Amino acid sequence: MRASMLAAVFLPAVLAHNIKIPAVEKLVDEQLSLFADYVDLNGTAGHALSAGQGSVFFESADVHAKRQSSSTPYWYESIKKQGISAFNTSPSTYKVFRNVKDYGARGDGVTDDTAAINKAISDGNRCAPGSCSSSSTTNAVVYFPAGTYVVSSSIVSYYSTNLIGNPNNLPVLKATPNFVGFGVIDAAQYQPGGVLPYGATNIFWRQVRNFVIDLTGVPATVEATGIHWPTAQATSLQNIVFKMSSNTGTKHQGVFIEAGSGGMLNDLVFYGGLNAAVFGNQQFTVRNLTFYNAVTAINQIWDWGWTYKSISVNNCTVGLNMATTDPNAEVVGSVVFFDSSFTNTKIAFKVSRTPNSSPKTGGSLAIENIVLRNVDTAIQYGPSQTTLLAGGTRTITSWVSGSLYNPTGPQIRDGVPVYTPVRPAGLLQADGKYYERSKPQYNNLPLTSFLSVRAAGAKGDGKTDDTAAIQAVLNQGALNNQVVYFDAGTYIVTSTIFISKQSRIVGEAYPVIMSRGAFFNDMNNPQPVVNVGNPGGFGTVEWSDMIISTQGPQAGATLIQWNLASPAGAPSGMWDVHTRVGGTVGSGLTLAECAKTPESTAINRNCISAYMGMHVTKTASTLYMENVWLWVADHDVDDKDLRQITIFSGRGLLIESTSGNLWLVGTSVEHFARYQYNFVRTQNIFAGQIQTETPYYMPNPNAFNQPFPAVTALDDPGYGGLCPAGSPATCAEALGLRVNASKNIFIYGAGLYSFFNNYSTTCSERGNANPCQTAMVQYDDTTSNFFIYALNTIGASGMVYRQTTKIASNSDNVNVFPSSIIVFRSDVVTS
Repeated sequence: MRASMLAAVFLPAVLAHNIKIPAVEKLVDEQLSLFADYVDLNGTAGHALSAGQGSVFFESADVHAKRQSSSTPYWYESIKKQGISAFNTSPSTYKVFRNVKDYGARGDGVTDDTAAINKAISDGNRCAPGSCSSSSTTNAVVYFPAGTYVVSSSIVSYYSTNLIGNPNNLPVLKATPNFVGFGVIDAAQYQPGGVLPYGATNIFWRQVRNFVIDLTGVPATVEATGIHWPTAQATSLQNIVFKMSSNTGTKHQGVFIEAGSGGMLNDLVFYGGLNAAVFGNQQFTVRNLTFYNAVTAINQIWDWGWTYKSISVNNCTVGLNMATTDPNAEVVGSVVFFDSSFTNTKIAFKVSRTPNSSPKTGGSLAIENIVLRNVDTAIQYGPSQTTLLAGGTRTITSWVSGSLYNPTGPQIRDGVPVYTPVRPAGLLQADGKYYERSKPQYNNLPLTSFLSVRAAGAKGDGKTDDTAAIQAVLNQGALNNQVVYFDAGTYIVTSTIFISKQSRIVGEAYPVIMSRGAFFNDMNNPQPVVNVGNPGGFGTVEWSDMIISTQGPQAGATLIQWNLASPAGAPSGMWDVHTRVGGTVGSGLTLAECAKTPESTAINRNCISAYMGMHVTKTASTLYMENVWLWVADHDVDDKDLRQITIFSGRGLLIESTSGNLWLVGTSVEHFARYQYNFVRTQNIFAGQIQTETPYYMPNPNAFNQPFPAVTALDDPGYGGLCPAGSPATCAEALGLRVNASKNIFIYGAGLYSFFNNYSTTCSERGNANPCQTAMVQYDDTTSNFFIYALNTIGASGMVYRQTTKIASNSDNVNVFPSSIIVFRSDVVTS
């Protein structure tokens, strides 16, 4: 999404925090009006805190046991630092890795370490806030050994920065009583005039993990924030503890997000605070958050769609507040909340949606498998404090408010339990919840368990052919049960890299495997850049923190092909593994080579790169994917104006696994020509908040045959049925999600967007009678038990099609910006 559209939705959130921004012109007037009565974040704290909440008990016994300090050395702290930024202007001198203690930080709990930490971040002519739009060449890891780092003003993070602490003994960032700044960690520091330094929808490739952020030294009545995190795709917060005051009148908050298009948050623990987490962003997947003794655990200030899983709220006044003060001016689009619990909490959910709300589907909510323990009210209608669903000690199977659809059309709308999908055992943990697993950090392994690819002879310099060196070290790692460590760099490969079963791979600062040459440039003979397992192979692979990319024309490159089947009790996993086609220095697919040409129908053959983003083949099974972004670049990341480009890539994510048991947690697929997600003759898939964008050049050409003809063997959608005689070219634009001959497909949140028609955004303006494309979701008659919570679409006249029959229209389901359906199911169910 472009920044001009986003401004209308984060503006009120910023104003509520007294951050002055300049007048923003040419906003969507309707969007601005939705926020006129935005609920004040600094309003009353609600009912008095219960006894014992005046001071925070920071660690319950079980949490403390999991987070206690370990004397085990952390391998990453000791491994030789050889990572480079291959396309930096000074690759031989630019430092990717920075240890804050090398820059003078003491971590002794006494010394003010602010300046030293910020020096570690800023060193080396990096992409600084306010002076740079974005960058692919100034990535960095800023590492914090164990210790307590006193900070008196914000730690200002730069573009593409990973802030990483020691997971065996979490470093503490402790704010001083007179702390100044908007966030102990400010990941997008506001500039003079009140503007964000980077376009929030274009902030990619960054992480913060393994910290304790301690605000308790700041007086409770002073506003203080742990992390300011407006962000977009390929970003994450993981394994962070937030300590805040829980005294009456506290104004502390742990995380504040007011803008962007994220993203992933997981394994966060919050103690105290007025609003422990303040969330406003297009879409996010949030997993395994725990709250203690907050006034409000989560304040949802705006969204299009958020997915919450495994949330634990304890001793709070309100769990999730998504209510506005004016029920006729909803600002929250939709929320899905499941496999979670509320304990000793006054109100679990506060909402303001009514059948008369404006927009029509605004404020939609779906909850499933919610455990209550001593909860006064499960769901409250905020404006009148009316109980919509009683509390107590019990389990809520389901409750939804919004538009419901099955193949016969719209159903009941508000405040009801609904039929919930029967969860296949293969997708579940022992406790009946959907399976989940956090990214491994291998923090208990010794240094001898790791093999560096650069130490083994790979250069990673963006020039040398590293194919043989990489393959050799991967083979050695699998044979000797060692973890293969990709030092930061860009590794050129000219033939397929094979990852065998029992491999473990971890990257530093998103190292890139980049394909090059004729081997990958034959559309009629496609080849995988990275191939995981042989067909029929059985075992487990773990892979994290890397990017697979292409250089120049690569019309036959399938960036990732996954053949491996894994045991039911030991799924394979991908965490923070992304694909990126073009848009960066060194890719040969930048503004200089692939500038957009909206006035021309010609196809630049040199800008055809990638046959497919990722292919999960028929033999694959039992794969967990978390925070995976398959992206065809829509703009030049290293251009100061982020000007748009046109790159043609064939297919997004194709899943043909016959056995299934796949988890897609916080995944995104964007700008592929034929489709984004395609599930074919598969089963048992859980997906949490999938997100897509249609290519901006469409329908010039559309998805019929140019430049990628339909391939029957891959079950490419043909689009002919959607395009009877006389149809506009927009009838054949890339589907966001296609499901064919499959069963047990469960989507818990989907943001499927089409913003452009030949690079014009007029078609996606809210209420436009001529949307950008005809169909966004399509499934066939042989598909069964296909279920979507919170389907949000933009720019598609038909939200859902059963083959060629339109089931749901965008005009019937208008929300804050997208159109929304809170529940869609493929089967007709009467209950």
